[in-house]
Amino acid sequence: MPQPLTTNNICTEDDYDRLPETERAELIEGQFYDLAAPSRIHQEILMELSAVIRNYIKSKKGLCKVCPAPFAVKLFADRTTIVEPDISVICKPDKLTEKGCSGAPDWIIEIVSPRNPGHDYVKKLNLYMDAGVREYWIVDPLEKTVLVYHLFESRFIVRTYTFHDKIKAEIFDDLWIDFKEFEL
Repeated sequence: MPQPLTTNNICTEDDYDRLPETERAELIEGQFYDLAAPSRIHQEILMELSAVIRNYIKSKKGLCKVCPAPFAVKLFADRTTIVEPDISVICKPDKLTEKGCSGAPDWIIEIVSPRNPGHDYVKKLNLYMDAGVREYWIVDPLEKTVLVYHLFESRFIVRTYTFHDKIKAEIFDDLWIDFKEFEL
């Protein structure tokens, strides 16, 4: 898991806003965490998933927006947690701001980095559940698995899939994503 960049000071949204554009980090509970540059396979998965989701929403003339990283998501009003999910799907336009998203996206997808798997599997899982993210996918390119967490009565229910499966996005009535089509 990435280590905090700061250890004693509680940082806020103002500190996050002062980061240089060339520096990617997340602010979680007042501590900065450095983000590693994504791998090629990470970016391929991000592009494939973003395209499928965006095309689905457009075909339904939906209002949801697909926002790939880097995209700032301020999960809580406390100003000490701003994350950059790999893919955020926001279905309430009033959550979108000039800076990113204010509040929990409806659907978040994280693509695991070998450098920091615990960050997505533990720290962000709990943050997203507490924030009320309706659906959270953890895509692991090394293991070729997809964990799908669906929020049910303030807790996540999980299902496990592989890159050979066709997976239903729970927040939509009829969106299925077939990982075999990605040829990963």
